[in-house]
Amino acid sequence: MTSTPAARVEHLVTSGTFSLDGGTWEVDNNVWIVGDDREAVVIDAAHDAEAIAEALGDRRLVAVLCTHAHDDHIDAAPALAARTGAPVLLHPADTELWQLTHPDRAPDAELHDGQRLSVAGTELTVLHTPGHSPGAVSFYAPALATVFTGDTLFAGGPGATGRSFSDFPTIITSITTRLLTLPPQTTVRTGHGEPTTIASESPHVQEWLTRGH
Repeated sequence: MTSTPAARVEHLVTSGTFSLDGGTWEVDNNVWIVGDDREAVVIDAAHDAEAIAEALGDRRLVAVLCTHAHDDHIDAAPALAARTGAPVLLHPADTELWQLTHPDRAPDAELHDGQRLSVAGTELTVLHTPGHSPGAVSFYAPALATVFTGDTLFAGGPGATGRSFSDFPTIITSITTRLLTLPPQTTVRTGHGEPTTIASESPHVQEWLTRGH
């Protein structure tokens, strides 16, 4: 008989803008909270530190985890860290992107491929999944049958690669070798839009491969 993991996944949608390469767009972002009644991590502190802190309540925030450093995913990270005392973690390959938004405040620690993070008795493994950005990562929680993919994989296929710091062949390699190899029933919780599953996205990625970018 298997035990139920202590951690649960909570979801918050925040709204703001995404700016890069001289353009600005209105966006809605998914903020994911993983934890129990005592402690939690936040994945992608987007737009509204106050709303995220309210969702956390009196729980201890273990860390602010960044799937990548586009401004709509990290704009509220320093404010949330200052409010809670939690460190901000980012893959070092996205340092240049981070500095476009927060030139005077560096992340507190680095994320690395294969690194394991623990919250509420549940382990998240860092998967380096570059392509949407050089330091893009996904967080895989096998006990929750969930992977948090940021903007690497969405319902319908790969994330965007048409702007600076991104590369289509790289994101396809990341998805096919790091994400589609996860169990088919794994829930994919994305940076924007609705969740999906690994099984649902395999044919979509194959379509992208056949038609190219």
